[in-house]
Amino acid sequence: MVTVAELIGAQARRAGTGLLGPGGVRYRHAETAAAAASRAALFRRRHRPGMEPHIGILADNTAEFVFWLEAAALAGAALVGVNPTRRGAELARDIRHAECEVLVTSRSYLPLLAGIGLGGGAGGGRGGGCGGSSGGGALPLLVVDDPDYAEALAPFRGVGPEDVDPVAPITDETRMLLYFTSGSTGAPKAVTCVQGRLAASGAAMAERFALTASDVCYIPMPMFHGNAVLANWGPALVAGAAVALRDRFSASGFLPDVRAYQATYFTYVGRAVSYILATPEHPDDARNTLRAGFGTEAGPVDRDRFERRFGCPLSEGYGASEGGINIVAPRTFPAAVLARGTAVGRTDPTLSVLDTETGAPCPPGAFDPAGRLLNGAAAIGELVRTGPGAFTGYWKNPEADAERFTEGRYHSGDLFYADSAGWLYFAARKADRMRVDGENLSVALLEAILARWEPVSGVAAYAVPDEVSGDAVMCSLVLNQGAGFDPRAFADFLTAQADLGTKMAPRFVRVTDTLITTATEKISRYALREQGWWDVGEDVVWTRAGRELVYEVLGVGRAAQ
Repeated sequence: MVTVAELIGAQARRAGTGLLGPGGVRYRHAETAAAAASRAALFRRRHRPGMEPHIGILADNTAEFVFWLEAAALAGAALVGVNPTRRGAELARDIRHAECEVLVTSRSYLPLLAGIGLGGGAGGGRGGGCGGSSGGGALPLLVVDDPDYAEALAPFRGVGPEDVDPVAPITDETRMLLYFTSGSTGAPKAVTCVQGRLAASGAAMAERFALTASDVCYIPMPMFHGNAVLANWGPALVAGAAVALRDRFSASGFLPDVRAYQATYFTYVGRAVSYILATPEHPDDARNTLRAGFGTEAGPVDRDRFERRFGCPLSEGYGASEGGINIVAPRTFPAAVLARGTAVGRTDPTLSVLDTETGAPCPPGAFDPAGRLLNGAAAIGELVRTGPGAFTGYWKNPEADAERFTEGRYHSGDLFYADSAGWLYFAARKADRMRVDGENLSVALLEAILARWEPVSGVAAYAVPDEVSGDAVMCSLVLNQGAGFDPRAFADFLTAQADLGTKMAPRFVRVTDTLITTATEKISRYALREQGWWDVGEDVVWTRAGRELVYEVLGVGRAAQ
């Protein structure tokens, strides 16, 4: 199996542009590989035997992030993407847990590292430290916009990928990434990713979207998360395509970037597509070079709107940072499947939907003529796979490993149901499950229904405690600018939805200006559940009693004033 280091060696022999960065920076493929090699040599010089070869990076999407990503591969080290939205003790915990031997950062992020219990003050390229690592003493910093950094790199100019002496022999099993889960359902865990998985993922995605050296792969999502690296940078490296970077996600900057870079492919996660669609529309929005987009968690309504507006189809996939199960949806679905909600693909002999309590296979979903799931209590279960797939474990977290992979099965932690033809439908993250009156409900399906309401620009559905037992359904709605919440119109809308199950209508409706999201723009239902209907700040919450769809203001938030 090919390694990422070998792909970078091939990159060094390519002609043409390899990297386009913020501020108009441009590097040829050979220049990108050479910059990576010099940084790999710098790390190799400073590596201390006995320490884990882990390179932390706390940075925006800049050329330096790509250089150090490739440098890690050449050095046989692992790059640790540090989430810049973490703060204080949580940030210190991430850096300590990942056992970073050095931390690459910029001056703008030095204030985050001060006073968080990691040791001494901020340093420059000569190895000043901000704090302790597992090896003791100060954690060396490489501050990329500090003059000392250029001085530290100077002895290694002219080094090529073939000149780098890795810390250990590089194979497809060499650990290359430690990246933290998004934290959308709890505390982040550090997922490991080996060179073989990254290279294989890149090859599969490059083939799926027919990427070639003439493509420009635009990365608007943060590179400290797996989506941008595995589904975008990796495929570009395999195909010999150029990579174009956005330092931080910007909805208003999306189309100008696409046009400036002449981007042909991009990836997204979470609510990114919704934010882009919320920008002012112009008649010439479809005048762009995009031909494909790939991501997760954009609902069918938003995907249709995006293609109509920008002329670019979006392909959804299912997968988690852990890599145990990855499914790319086909471009088209049978009409009956489309009527039932958002399918992610089909089962295969390795995949099963199992009852979360008994472990027995769940029966296929039964549907009414409108496509409404009739037997959710029985049909919804956890998606599992025989064998570990590409899952190589969490970093020093055996409890999480055992929960994820047990008795020869990889447990996705996500709830699905399947129809009799084997089409799989996402229901919810396991931690986000809703069980109302003994029936498992699909969060994904409910959100897709609520998104149809014309005044809505954003929606999240989640469970809150029922006063008797089980869960009650709550949703948070972000309304279009200038729109107000009309409880009668909302009730009429719900009544008109043929696929809204009898137990799916929200008990509580929170009207808010923005949804709580993670750093990768995924909705944090974990945080929304914690707030419930009782800790909503200035927001208004509406509620209904019994089965009647009559919503009245609950006495919290603004309503209490």
